[in-house]
Amino acid sequence: MNTKNLVLMALLVGVGAALYLVTPGMINGMKPDFMLTMMFIGILLFPTVKETFLLSLATGVLSGLFTTFPAGLVPNIIDKAITGFVFLGALLFLKKLVNHFAVSAILVGLGTILSGTVFLTVALFVFNANVGATFAMLFIGVVLPAVVFNVIAFAVIYPIVSKLVKRSKFVTAISQIS
Repeated sequence: MNTKNLVLMALLVGVGAALYLVTPGMINGMKPDFMLTMMFIGILLFPTVKETFLLSLATGVLSGLFTTFPAGLVPNIIDKAITGFVFLGALLFLKKLVNHFAVSAILVGLGTILSGTVFLTVALFVFNANVGATFAMLFIGVVLPAVVFNVIAFAVIYPIVSKLVKRSKFVTAISQIS
């Protein structure tokens, strides 16, 4: 892990935070988590345990600080840690297929579903957060639209980041693909 890679990961998390802050709320002010999309892009670029840990922790803490969900800090940290490492595991398992854009986009969608499920489960059932909506309502009203938004955001942002990384001197999983 070098300084340039840390800077790129910080930029990805920062862009995700900015997108999260300017996104309007949906049900009870809850929003799709674009920081999650940027975390997935970071893990695709740097598919190692150290980088995944850093990206997951930074994304979880910032998501938790910016969340409008009651008692959302700890559920965000737990959710991003679990989602980040499951996403990394899926990447390593599907190593040869991940180079295909469609497979990566599907993984982002599945990762978003996992993230939303873990977050809602921890927030509603462990921390007993009262938001005036059931798990099913929140899953259908927030998580499923977030899947669509995150996959679209990934489809727009990932090719741009991929081209920039290939042209730069960053050593990432993408720059090593011939």
